[in-house]
Amino acid sequence: MAKSPEEMANAMIANMKEKTGKTLDQWIAVAKKSGEEKHGQIVKHLKAEYGLTHGFANLVAHKFLKSDAGSAEGGDGALVDAQYAGAKADLKPIYDALIKCVSSFGKDVEIAPKKTYVSLRRNKQFALIQPSTKTRVDLGINFKDEPAKDRLEKSGSFNAMVSHRVKLEKPGDVDKDVKAWLKKAYSQA
Repeated sequence: MAKSPEEMANAMIANMKEKTGKTLDQWIAVAKKSGEEKHGQIVKHLKAEYGLTHGFANLVAHKFLKSDAGSAEGGDGALVDAQYAGAKADLKPIYDALIKCVSSFGKDVEIAPKKTYVSLRRNKQFALIQPSTKTRVDLGINFKDEPAKDRLEKSGSFNAMVSHRVKLEKPGDVDKDVKAWLKKAYSQA
């Protein structure tokens, strides 16, 4: 059975000193001292200056910024609640429809909230859900060799972690096409 993200992070933290020469707290101090404030900048700095693998640099950045579910006060639910707070509250039914859809695919679907989006994983990430504006949720999907067509557009500058994007403005936009695209990405993951 696959480990949860929390179990994987805990295993990495337990092995961090042996694998990298420093503890998590020491790496967090290095990240703080760097002066970098954005996740990608911290990851890039730790990889370039200290030779950390992407996995360790990513973990340190999340822990430093408290942007992972394990670091956020209140856990996963608090991260999702914060994403749909205030002006974006009307978008939560779109998120709920997407979660209902992917949850039907199997017990191996992992729903992993981050600070600004929710990652949908199996063996690897197959999609992500991000409330991008007050009126739109962006669904990022990872496909192999899928042409962009109509609503299924190339991700462009939206997010480098996915190949395609679908813009959703109401729960009804989570239609048969969106469900089929999600199922296909899930089956490829």
